[in-house]
Amino acid sequence: MGIKERPISSAAFKRAEQVIPGGVDSPVRALRSVGTTPLFVKEASGAYVKDIDDNIYIDFCMSWGVFILGHSNVQVRQKAIEAIGRGSSYGIPTTAETELAEAVRRAIPSMERLRFVNSGTEATMSAIRVARGYTGRDILVKFEGCYHGHADHLLVSAGSAVANIGTASSAGVPKSFTQHTVCLPYNDTEVLERYFEENGDKVAAVIIEPVACNMGVVVPDDRFLHAVRRVTNEKGALLIFDEVITGFRLAYGGAQERFGIVPDLTTVGKIVGGGFPAAAFGGRRDVMAVLAPDGPVYQAGTLAGNPVAMAAGIETLRQVSRQGFYEELERRSEKFIERLKRVIDGKGIQLNHCGSMFTLFFTDQPVRNFADAKKADQERFARYFQNMLERGIYVSPSQFEGNFISESHTDEILDYVLKSIKESIE
Repeated sequence: MGIKERPISSAAFKRAEQVIPGGVDSPVRALRSVGTTPLFVKEASGAYVKDIDDNIYIDFCMSWGVFILGHSNVQVRQKAIEAIGRGSSYGIPTTAETELAEAVRRAIPSMERLRFVNSGTEATMSAIRVARGYTGRDILVKFEGCYHGHADHLLVSAGSAVANIGTASSAGVPKSFTQHTVCLPYNDTEVLERYFEENGDKVAAVIIEPVACNMGVVVPDDRFLHAVRRVTNEKGALLIFDEVITGFRLAYGGAQERFGIVPDLTTVGKIVGGGFPAAAFGGRRDVMAVLAPDGPVYQAGTLAGNPVAMAAGIETLRQVSRQGFYEELERRSEKFIERLKRVIDGKGIQLNHCGSMFTLFFTDQPVRNFADAKKADQERFARYFQNMLERGIYVSPSQFEGNFISESHTDEILDYVLKSIKESIE
């Protein structure tokens, strides 16, 4: 499987640059950090995407973790088509919203009450507003390298594509907007405990990716994650699990099921919309009661609970809830990971993984936090990315992102990927 030149994609990119800043609607898609021209996709199916030059790639980005079933799942697509036939948006309630909310709550019981929005950024922004409204406090604690969307007060030492911007935040964000955001090092229990001992009674909430996915995949130390739950309980702060990526990915009940920790609020996205723009935030019944129209915290959205996204989400959650789904995905992922460890052994590469998510860091040192991740060799990663692309494999195009295995990534596909990784790093 080899990839030809991409003249049509190159022309499409030049055209896009004339009307879209940077030629893309999300910075990482520009592929600047890996030194190549963006792909422009024509279609996708299963584990594959096809660009407008008719090159076919095995996809490990999977719309940044959305397609756990694979691209263009037949049943999900059919449910979306049926929903479109009834009308694409109403701005009026539908029973589909309630049905999907019930499915989410069955999977994640800590989300006793939840509300749908259109993006992960909206979900985290809204959850934080609820936490502040409930506690009457202002300070938000986040962790270096954890990305929670592009809301002004969250762009403090964020990961994801922001990691490639040469500052800790973003231009256009007044300092006053971030004065109540405190950023602590990820996986550092001592710093966390010391901060809460001195300031815990002022903290409204701690927001955390229970498994970091936006500085690359970084798994929390067991002691650290439990310490986050303990100090928030002790000081009356709320714990927000940002499971926009890990929700329905690491288990049916997300990271909180996998690690046995119950947060006060949770955000989910990606998988929950079945490939359409949808996310949700929710949590304890008494906390969510502060939302209007019942309480004083305002939040709204014209397209929230979009009927097409709800239909796709309902079908997606129906499929991932079937018996044995996660066990098989875990088996296939673990088999791949164990073989990948042997491929990279002695090559100065670190493999971080959790469930069906993984990242290769081009460094000979363990990666436990954002400072470690930033030491990885980005030029070497860029060469690796281009080598993989030439072999027809599209890995997530940043050293600071995760890769995702789906139900559609068969053992045969993964065999070819392992062979290509070996060739690409050598």
